Amino acid sequence: MEFETKCLHAGYTPGNGDPRDLPIVQSTTYTYDSTESIGKLFDLEESGFFYTRLANPTTSAVEEKLAALEGGVGALCTASGQSATFYALLNILESGDHFISSSYIYGGTYNLFAHTFKKMGIDVTFVDQFAPLEELKKAIRPNTKAIFGETIANPAMHVLDFAKFAQLAHEHEIPFFVDNTFATPYFCQPFQHGADIVIHSTTKYLDGHAVATGGVIIDGGRFDWANGKFPQLAEPDETYHGIVYTETFGKAAYITKARVQLMRDLGATPAPQNSFYLNLGLETLPLRMDRHYENALKVAEFIQNQPSVAQITYPGLPEDPNFALKERYLPNGLCGVITFEIAAGRSAAAKWLDALELVSLEVHVADIRTCALHPATSTHRQMSDEELLAAGISPGTIRLSCGIENSADVLSDLAQAFQKLEG
Repeated sequence: MEFETKCLHAGYTPGNGDPRDLPIVQSTTYTYDSTESIGKLFDLEESGFFYTRLANPTTSAVEEKLAALEGGVGALCTASGQSATFYALLNILESGDHFISSSYIYGGTYNLFAHTFKKMGIDVTFVDQFAPLEELKKAIRPNTKAIFGETIANPAMHVLDFAKFAQLAHEHEIPFFVDNTFATPYFCQPFQHGADIVIHSTTKYLDGHAVATGGVIIDGGRFDWANGKFPQLAEPDETYHGIVYTETFGKAAYITKARVQLMRDLGATPAPQNSFYLNLGLETLPLRMDRHYENALKVAEFIQNQPSVAQITYPGLPEDPNFALKERYLPNGLCGVITFEIAAGRSAAAKWLDALELVSLEVHVADIRTCALHPATSTHRQMSDEELLAAGISPGTIRLSCGIENSADVLSDLAQAFQKLEG
């Protein structure tokens, strides 16, 4: 089945007389004929639904579709992208552990790694993803348990060199985690490039319409969790009568543990209706992503010729330093997000943003409607100037997310804002 067809048909196959569209099962509970049946569910001896915090028919169908789109063995939907990132790493990390992350990541992710994980006794080292492999190896410690990066960094728009990071991870027998939110599986499938776990904020392109927050963790099913470094998966779990995930669930050990342990205990469960909205978004993902990319290329070409712009980062442009990485890992497209810097700095960036008429000012990105924001005073405002620069953000940096409007209308609005800025 081709990708576009999976977007429409994977995850849910109606039977005779069933609803053609995925139904919303808006129920927290399910009934059974015997206590024995319920007991087998609680002991993980059988699969099924018994409480929506752990699994729901609507959400399960969407999870199956997402796993199919990324090429994984299983998926777990969460209530937000932030909770997906949190659960994905917490599933294998505990107090005393260490992991490595690219410094070019979303501000909320940075805060989670640098501060919240620190309070839990989990340490992180941020690295420059463009550093040579031998330099990156210096960040490895005996207690290093994971490596993290974003396919396309938010908002720096740098493309991750998968081969280098996969080699770093696998030479040291640790998993490689990738946030694939901006690229989506339509333009990049990280499992094909050495990733072990893929994460999305489904709030962005996968939903596409800004109607439902959500996240997903997708398990590639290839990493050897029984290599001696991950006792959480390879030793008995006393909360389930001593079950050993790697022995009982094989390739799906990681994603099963995330569901039955972390979702059980922490409960960031997506609402079934939000899963329904997500499924609707997924059905048109290929069409939307092609249009986002088409519009972004036109807009990027326009912006790079504006005298008030000091720098633009969009790897779809041949002049961009990331273009070679884009061609290697995302040959068919990129995304609709463009980052550029107003030369005159913070106040000039604010003036330009305030002059926009069609383009919305939003604390959001990757929507069908074009929107913009100023990261230094919004999504990344908790970071110091030094941390901002390490993440590729300056006081004049603007993140512009191109929607699927007619590009002529978007370009007209941008042009009048530049005219007002320049006087």
